[in-house]
Amino acid sequence: MKAFFLRHRKLHIWFLANAALLAAYFLTRHHRAWMNAVSAHITVPLRRGIGRLCYQTDVSVMEVLCILLLVFGGVYVIWNLVAIIRSGSRRLSRGYSALLGAVCVALSIYTGFCFMWGIDSYADGFQEKSGIYAENVDVDDLYRVTAYFAQKLNETAGQVSRDENELFAVPRDEILAESPDAYDGLVKQWPFLQFDSKPPKQIHFSRIMSILDFTGVYCPFTGETNVNVDSPACLLAATASHELAHQRGITSEQECNFLAILACTTCGNETYAYSGWLLGYIYLGNALYSADHDRWQTVYDSLPETVRADMKNNNAYWAQFDKSVTKKVSNKVYDEFLKGYGQEKGLQSYGTVVDLLIAYYK
Repeated sequence: MKAFFLRHRKLHIWFLANAALLAAYFLTRHHRAWMNAVSAHITVPLRRGIGRLCYQTDVSVMEVLCILLLVFGGVYVIWNLVAIIRSGSRRLSRGYSALLGAVCVALSIYTGFCFMWGIDSYADGFQEKSGIYAENVDVDDLYRVTAYFAQKLNETAGQVSRDENELFAVPRDEILAESPDAYDGLVKQWPFLQFDSKPPKQIHFSRIMSILDFTGVYCPFTGETNVNVDSPACLLAATASHELAHQRGITSEQECNFLAILACTTCGNETYAYSGWLLGYIYLGNALYSADHDRWQTVYDSLPETVRADMKNNNAYWAQFDKSVTKKVSNKVYDEFLKGYGQEKGLQSYGTVVDLLIAYYK
């Protein structure tokens, strides 16, 4: 056994180091005070420092790293298969070394993610820091708040640029360039959201993001916010604001959606206001549709045709990916991922934004 360990000593030490770090993380992650301290003094400052370096370029460093990782994976497999075939009597040992090396790389990435992002998932979130908590929803309150969002859409729908088909037509570059100011209003109310934002980066292979059912992503390894620029732009401002909430250390998806809506609707920017009211209405409207279809119909009928056209255009875009096996697998993986980091409802946790909106607006 000792000889076997020494033959692959470096890989075994690498594996054991990852195992020890993961054990420390899993044993301490439910200790809120420790997670708060590590988040405030280590992980958040580290991400922000790395982010400052990565924002020296407009290219998404995350996207480049993902491409390099795919290339490395392909080369690694081919190179090791050739090496195993040529190793003769040492094929078993060479194969073990190749497999353990791959496991160590994967474990290192996972370990890094746990420490760069997972710790924040077990630290205080927006609800604990702000004192605003999601509540059980009363249907009457749901109706009133949904109607309020519809009213705001009526007020803002005509304030944004539209094309010949009356669809939302504000240029994406313009939307993203204005994103650093989105949180100015909320910072006055909640200083812990203070952050020197940079515009989210546009993903070159955004179509792949759509196939995977992602509109944006925050990368803790690079400190960057990244957005899908292939999907309809009517919700891009809200998506950018959602990712900027992640950049401020908020890990919960529902809290980030809530903050995105508030940021958009309070920043004084007409494009952002429309996008925020639209995103909020979509969540609230879906909830009201299930709770009271008649009252949902009344609210929906009050929307201007331009708003309905934007929603139909957005729905049509995403509908083309509904039967994609890749999307289904991606959603399943992401659902388990959310549950693994304390968001027990998985993808359904996005619906909890309704509870927060009702608690705030009622």
